[in-house]
Amino acid sequence: MARNDEHQSISDVLKYFVDKNKLQKGLDRVNVKEVWQAQMGPAINKYTTSIQLNNDTLYIELSSSVLREELSYGKEKIIKMMNEELGKDLVKKLVLR
Repeated sequence: MARNDEHQSISDVLKYFVDKNKLQKGLDRVNVKEVWQAQMGPAINKYTTSIQLNNDTLYIELSSSVLREELSYGKEKIIKMMNEELGKDLVKKLVLR
């Protein structure tokens, strides 16, 4: 990226910075947490104790065994919804604990 190229968009500069500094994994982890909280709503967030993305597996810890059981029936739907919101296939597997 040349310094004197004045026609770069902010998004191009940020993408270059993120790539150059290997920050994408960290950003993905933050984005996954935000998407989970936004998509699942306050009722489920109240019982969510931990959200972790490790490689392509999303680990969700829930304080309610009833809610864990209920969500386990819709794992594929949750994965699809998360990836659509994230704009990429980031989550391949969902583990509810």
